[in-house]
Amino acid sequence: MGLVHIYCGDGKGKTSAAVGLAVRAAGRGKTVVLARFLKTEDSGEVPKLRELSGITVLPCEKSFGFVSAMDGQTKREAAAYSRSLLENAFTKAEGKDVLVLDELLVAVSYDFISEERVLALLSENRERLEIIMTGRSASGALLAEADYVSEIVKRAHPYDRGIRARMGIEY
Repeated sequence: MGLVHIYCGDGKGKTSAAVGLAVRAAGRGKTVVLARFLKTEDSGEVPKLRELSGITVLPCEKSFGFVSAMDGQTKREAAAYSRSLLENAFTKAEGKDVLVLDELLVAVSYDFISEERVLALLSENRERLEIIMTGRSASGALLAEADYVSEIVKRAHPYDRGIRARMGIEY
């Protein structure tokens, strides 16, 4: 039996927690598929994850930038790409043990992917697959479907003190 996990909140570490679960599962012989929504290929963990036996990282074939900077056409393209990625992720996860959907909750919150479709896919797959979803916020309906909810809370942040991100650590 699989479980549904949600890692949400405004603090850092949602993706790191999901990646940690993926690595731990692969270390125990489980097979993992990881899909990243609204991200780019330029992420520090991706090359190392691709080296690990048992983990399949789906490529980010197209980058759209920050949603706040997208025009209407770009938002429509990002939505179509996100919907296709979601379907592809569940297809690639056939016969696998774990599916990580990184930043899926963001794609849902911007209506790039319908909450109803996500709920349907959870219902169809939760008995056979461990499903992890990350993103800042989750709707009440998605939270109600989760077996685990971990909220990451920002208490302090270096940006608040004028310290900028450090390549290889922050992103």
